[in-house]
Amino acid sequence: MMNFLRKSLFIEIENFTSIFKTGSISIISKSAFVQARKKIKPEVFDKLSQTLLNEFYTDNDIAVKSWNGFRLLAVDGSRITLPITDELKTIYGKTTNQTDTFIVQARCSVIYDVLNNYVIDGALGALKKGERDLALTHFEYCNSDDLIIYDRGYPSYDFINQHLDRGLNYVMRVKIGFSGLIKDFEKSGKKSIVTEMYPGKNAKLSDKQYTRNTPIKVRLVRVELGKGQVEILITSLANSNLYSTNEFKQLYFKRWRVETFYDELKNKLKVEHFSGYSNLSILQDFKAALFVSNLQTLIVSELEDEIKEGNQTKKYDYKVNTNVSYGLLKNRIVTLFLEEQSVETDIVEELKLLFKSNLVPIRPNRKFERRPGKYRNRIKPKITKNQKDGV
Repeated sequence: MMNFLRKSLFIEIENFTSIFKTGSISIISKSAFVQARKKIKPEVFDKLSQTLLNEFYTDNDIAVKSWNGFRLLAVDGSRITLPITDELKTIYGKTTNQTDTFIVQARCSVIYDVLNNYVIDGALGALKKGERDLALTHFEYCNSDDLIIYDRGYPSYDFINQHLDRGLNYVMRVKIGFSGLIKDFEKSGKKSIVTEMYPGKNAKLSDKQYTRNTPIKVRLVRVELGKGQVEILITSLANSNLYSTNEFKQLYFKRWRVETFYDELKNKLKVEHFSGYSNLSILQDFKAALFVSNLQTLIVSELEDEIKEGNQTKKYDYKVNTNVSYGLLKNRIVTLFLEEQSVETDIVEELKLLFKSNLVPIRPNRKFERRPGKYRNRIKPKITKNQKDGV
């Protein structure tokens, strides 16, 4: 399941078993694989990822990148297109338009370390489940040394209060029309203020521990984007002496790395090319993709110093070709897990050499107009039944 099951299952199984054949021919059927995978919980890949992450973040202060002492995390959501089955329609819901046609999609959420390029956690849920609800499921992997960045779809009084209850720091982009407080601040022309916010007049409070008169202390920060455009950030970092107003533009921009991770997840790891049609298969493939991403990051991170040294004599800085690096993990990831440690070390060194042989330049100051409507939600599933690639 970690070996990128993108082709016909029989071909993938034959490819997998050929790695270990010792002479005798033993054919494993698709049915045998499907029955066997039912015994594997998707959470096994969460466990593998957490083992890898704990190893990275523990006693590794020199390698771990941070911002003002914080681990810098970003949360973002997207939609994942699924095969069309009755089970998945029931669990995740349908996406429709004015016609009778529909597709099945899940809401996806990840929390991502934007400086170290690791996925801390990922979750799938029904479309009716909001982005905030999925974001809250990531909190068990966070602590007081984290600073979490959100786009403007997340802010609410209750969501901010949830951070306070757990002792978590945040930076959230907020719409100008979010509340009268934000509108007044935008009109004032001030760059930063510390103020209090209260629940909205239409907020349901019957099941909450706070009342309509319970204040939350927040800091509002104005970010000038040029051409008269202004963005407002709301944050728990109230001390302007420790966190100057001028830092927040670049700080929020770092959130972009979680957006580019979705490009990796969908277009390079091809997570929507699922290897099965049951919900168990969907979750297994999704969680396995997140783990493989972290494994690739681990290997790339060990090359950083060598690449930086080589960049000193080149016109541009270079980085590992992400798409090629995932392709190079095919089959090698199997050997990496199942062979003796000496062979495992050889595999890692081989991968490092291959990664270094496939570098691409980082061209600075490249800008492209963002077209939010370029990709429509109403698209066919990536893989329909009986149409998987044979080659």
